[in-house]
This record gives sequence, structure tokens and C-alpha cells, in this order.
Amino acid sequence: MLTGLTLSCALLLGVLLDGLLGETRRWHPLIGFGKLANLIERWLNHAKASRYQGGLAWAVCVLPIVLLVQAALYAAAYTSLWLAPLLHAALLYVCLGLRSLREHNLPIQQALEAGDLDQARQLTARIVSRDTAEADAAYLSKASVESVLENGCDAVFGTLFWFLLLGGAGAVLYRLSNTLDAMWGYRSPRFLRFGCVAARVDDVLNLIPARLTALSYALLGNTRLALHCWRTQTAAWPSPNAGPVMAAGAGALGVQLGGSARYDGQDEQRPPLGAGRSAAPSDILAAWHLVWHSTLLWLGIAVLLTLGLGQGGIFYA
Repeated sequence: MLTGLTLSCALLLGVLLDGLLGETRRWHPLIGFGKLANLIERWLNHAKASRYQGGLAWAVCVLPIVLLVQAALYAAAYTSLWLAPLLHAALLYVCLGLRSLREHNLPIQQALEAGDLDQARQLTARIVSRDTAEADAAYLSKASVESVLENGCDAVFGTLFWFLLLGGAGAVLYRLSNTLDAMWGYRSPRFLRFGCVAARVDDVLNLIPARLTALSYALLGNTRLALHCWRTQTAAWPSPNAGPVMAAGAGALGVQLGGSARYDGQDEQRPPLGAGRSAAPSDILAAWHLVWHSTLLWLGIAVLLTLGLGQGGIFYA
């Protein structure tokens, strides 16, 4: 069982492991999960697939893993005083993507500042689904900043929120659900019905974390502008959770995001986000700093809350 002290230790250790080790280069569990999800999708997603098949696929992918993780945590809790906290920390480390967010985006800034546009295009294509083959520096900067801000919620703050709420099993549940949304949550003929459940579950799980992320960005940047952009621009954005995060983040940085983006050779005009000047390469680092400082804020508040509320109490196995 985790008390406030052991939960705080597990939280800090998990974040520390992510900072020291980053993503595993081989045999990453989320990559293996993605392969499993592809197999199940090919099995259940056919021409007449409905939301029922999509919901079944989501359950088959996610629930057995989460239940096995929770069973392992319960077993560890009754085996050793520190084995369960260590397992919680390891699960948080696997689910976090804080260091990878930096590693995937800061090289884009470095390439742009060095004038290596081809390299910047290749690096950006690895993290976004939009076309980058003919993109200029401003377009690539905007794409990277948007990725940092949005994935700050998906890869960092959503994971931390559900870890604090439900421990390692909560972090696993969130990251698996988020991964399925990234794989199936498209409004394309193939996934419009099949991916509906995955998209809705992810929306629900991100409902609170996204708004806490937006508030964190606002508090640590241009607060007045961030809150204004959050209030006035969110309704126009198609995603109920990405809208607040990206609008507040863009306002906090004082830059303009959104607008034109090209997907599969077709230009798509998206609602504006933020206000001020166009994004520049240096804003990629500024966006990362916003995520990093928000992480420190979350850790400080989380440690105080867990220590204060967990004195003599039990959180979960």
C-alpha cells in the first residue's frame, strides 16, 4: 500500500528515471502495445465495423493489461514494503515522455538555426502527421511548438494526473488509451466508426488534465493573454482538450499558432491559436521550458498534497 511518503517517492523516482534514461531504445512497451493494437484492429475493423467492434477492440487491448498491472501491484504490496513503490515508479517512467519531448523537438530548432532546412523537415516529419516536404522555417517552427504544447498534456501531465489518482495502473490506463486514440481516433472512412470509442475515452480521461495543463501554461507565461486566448479561441478548435492546451500555451508564449497546415497534399485551414508574432525556431525551446517549468510546478504541488493528505493513510496498492 502507498502512503503519502511512498507515493511522493515513487512520483519523484519515476520522473527522475525518465530524465536520466529517456525512452528505451529497444523493446519499449508502448511500441509492443502498438503492434498488438494493429493486430486487433485488422481482426475487428472491417467494412461493416461499428462502434461496438471499436469498443470491443479498445477493451481487448487495454483492460487485460491494466488488470495484470494492478494484480502485480497488489502482489508487490504484500511482498515487500518498498517493492510496490518501486514498481509504481517504474510504470510511471515507462509511461512518461518528458525527456523524449525534448529530444524530438530541440534538434528541429538546432537544424533551423543552422540553416539545415532538409534536416529540420525530416525531424519534424517524425513527430507530426502534416506534410513537411516543402515546409519553410516558420511552418516547421509552428508545427514543433504545437507538438510540444499538445504533447505536454498527452505525454506528461495527463500521465502525472492519472498516476496521482490511481497509481501506476492509472498511468498505464491513460497512456494505453492515449495511444489508441493516436492510432484509431481519426475521422477517416477507416476509423470514423471503429475509432469513435477510443477517441471518446481519451477525451474523458483528458478532460481535467488538459485544463490543468492550460492553467499551468497560463500561470507560467503571459497569464492575461493566455487566459484570453483560452476563453475566446477554444470553442473553434475541433478537439475539446487540445484547444484549451494549445490556445493557453500559445498565449503564454505570445505567438500565433494554428492557421494553414497541409495534410496528404491538401491545405487545411485551422482556427487561430494565441496572439502576437509568428512562431520562430527559438519558440521551440521556449515551449519546452514552459512544459518543464509546469512539470516542476506539478511535482511541487503533488508532493505537498500527497504528504499532507497521506499522513497515516493508504492510497492504493
